[in-house]
Amino acid sequence: MERVATFEVVAECGGARAGVLHTAHGSIETPVFMPVGTQATVKGLTQRDLAEELDVRILLANTYHLYLRPGHEVVRRMGGLHGFMSWTRAILTDSGGFQVFSLSGLRKITAEGVAFQSHLDGSRHVFTPESTVDVQMALGSDVMMVLDECPEYPVSHEYARESTERTVAWAGRAFAHWRERAAGDQSLFPIVQGSMFGDLRRACAEQLLPLEADGYAIGGLSVGEPRPLSLEMVEATEPILPRDRPRYAMGVGMAEELAEYVARGVDMMDCVLPSRNARNGYLFTSAGRVIIKHARYKDDARPIDEKCGCQTCRKYSRAYLRHLYQAGEILYAVLATHHNIRRYLDIMREIRHAILLGSFPEYLKAVRAAPVEVE
Repeated sequence: MERVATFEVVAECGGARAGVLHTAHGSIETPVFMPVGTQATVKGLTQRDLAEELDVRILLANTYHLYLRPGHEVVRRMGGLHGFMSWTRAILTDSGGFQVFSLSGLRKITAEGVAFQSHLDGSRHVFTPESTVDVQMALGSDVMMVLDECPEYPVSHEYARESTERTVAWAGRAFAHWRERAAGDQSLFPIVQGSMFGDLRRACAEQLLPLEADGYAIGGLSVGEPRPLSLEMVEATEPILPRDRPRYAMGVGMAEELAEYVARGVDMMDCVLPSRNARNGYLFTSAGRVIIKHARYKDDARPIDEKCGCQTCRKYSRAYLRHLYQAGEILYAVLATHHNIRRYLDIMREIRHAILLGSFPEYLKAVRAAPVEVE
């Protein structure tokens, strides 16, 4: 089948790659960090902020939440997510599987799919590999994800094996359904699972190759495992995935971890950390993390990051941001989120630049030596 989203690698430096992902709603330079807009909005930021101020080329929206509210048919009637949220650039939607499997006692897994109760009103629903494709097609995202099972950590090898087999079977059903529906300008990515077992990760990746997907995701990370184990699972998976397709590590990571995933061949990442941590008073800077509630910032006239060019750092002091945070003002979340998203995007630009210059190993060494928190 002809590829919908195409990908080209323009430079490599060790295992790190700089590329371009072409979609119906624009081209995205990689490696790329995708801000998370769970409810068709990145909390605290307008679409103008995202496009014009931050130059976000692709963001993520959540199938589970939008399916429950306002409903995918409502979104379809409003012109899909692009029309509904007035966003002209690319969108990736996850399948909702991670959220469903996080419901624990409110869901039941079968070979057919997963039955679950809404966290909103307790109503009962069923996600199947086919139905989640239908929902995402209604949402109109550029990149869709298959339904997969995301096991918690830790699980036994036997359970992880059964779960992985289910994920592979579901991916086959999802792709068959998607291709029957003549998917138009939407791509579908399968997801490599296998918990924290390298043999299962490799087997899963190999079994997904015949799908000839436009890209491949590595899921089941950031589920409570030690960070070195997360990176080890990427290392086990990456050599098997096609060189000419993008690799998407789902749900990672901390600011200091981004370069580590890129070093292991990852092209795409998403994470709620920059926005969630911003709201909770944790700000990422080029010198490490600032915890804004600390009393030492009460009279600090400096910007959050003197090397940052975002509007928050251009106009406001640490003292003012601390005051807003302590007072519980909404403006704090707006300004802090703007800065944190900008910091993540700047990191990815720095990484891409280093790859293009052939100096990524030196960049990675400097990142590893840098303090995590402002000293």
